[in-house]
Amino acid sequence: MAEYVFGVDVGGTTVKMGLFDKEGNILEKWEIPTRTENHGENILPDIAAGIKEKMAQKSIAKEDVAGVGIGTPGPVEKNGIVHKAVNLGWAELNLKEELTALLDGMRVEGGNDANVAALGEMWKGGGQGYKNLVAVTLGTGVGGGIIINGEIMTGATGAGGEIGHIHVEDDETEACGCGNFGCLEEYASATGITRLANRALRSSDKDSVLRTGEVSAKAVFDAVKAGDGLAIEVAKQFGDYLGKGLGIIAGIINPEIFVIGGGVSKAGEILFDYIRPSFEKTTFHGCQNVIFALATLGNDAGIYGAARLLL
Repeated sequence: MAEYVFGVDVGGTTVKMGLFDKEGNILEKWEIPTRTENHGENILPDIAAGIKEKMAQKSIAKEDVAGVGIGTPGPVEKNGIVHKAVNLGWAELNLKEELTALLDGMRVEGGNDANVAALGEMWKGGGQGYKNLVAVTLGTGVGGGIIINGEIMTGATGAGGEIGHIHVEDDETEACGCGNFGCLEEYASATGITRLANRALRSSDKDSVLRTGEVSAKAVFDAVKAGDGLAIEVAKQFGDYLGKGLGIIAGIINPEIFVIGGGVSKAGEILFDYIRPSFEKTTFHGCQNVIFALATLGNDAGIYGAARLLL
């Protein structure tokens, strides 16, 4: 039986890579730059070269490797076809076929990066012990991964789990990055919280520590913990939007647990104090019995989930 598996998480700046044993223990992890020039033509060859180099360093034979799991931005179908990964410069390619060829026939399994990270949190992170979960990443945007009965829900074209673009506000005048207006991402991401804070500062003359330094999501929740009134109002707005969005998801998926990760989650469980009231107010009673937990794998969730695709 093969003794090893590789997990790969492709980001816009770096590619994170991990070597795992067959029990899912991480043996080593490293990064390489993501070369996105020329429509990302170097990304997969660089990954293949990195894997082969590690195998040579560790004297690992090809037959001792179960395969390579990989998570990338963009919709990814089960057959490995990636549809328009904008941050990487890819239009459409067959991830599995191309990387398998570069790795001399080695097995490759792929998925959307947020979905794969959700699988990692289910397997070794904040969602351990649960098979029906939604992982929510609150970073520059709002990402999501949906796991049902232990399997990633990819949807018809691999775009399942794009929870950041649930519509939660009719009266928004600023466009989301996707081109629509009033997406959850515009209020619950780190940039969204900053937007809410700046709007609150402009529309109010209340004293606030937020007036004295750089406004950021971290600054908002630091101020909340210090009892800053204006910051608390911003946190309530954030919680109203995110609670409503998660309530919509709960009514469709009926998950056991929401696992909250990303940079905003570093604020800690205080987030749940602002999310729960809106969630409980707007969610069907039969779907309210959901656990809220923090993600625990951090930036390693993607490589763990990618490895789990093989194990």
